[in-house]
Amino acid sequence: MDAAFLSLLACPEATCRAPLADGGDALTCTGCGRRYPLVDGIPVLIVEEALPPESAAP
Repeated sequence: MDAAFLSLLACPEATCRAPLADGGDALTCTGCGRRYPLVDGIPVLIVEEALPPESAAP
């Protein structure tokens, strides 16, 4: 993902709003750890569709 575009994005969770980092197939919040999937290269920044943090995954 383009670094300039990524620098404009932040976690959509109201209590977080931390920057996002490129994680390959998802954007990862640097604050809360939620992972927002990329669908056809487009980030899905919907809190309800976010994947849990890696450490919380089974």
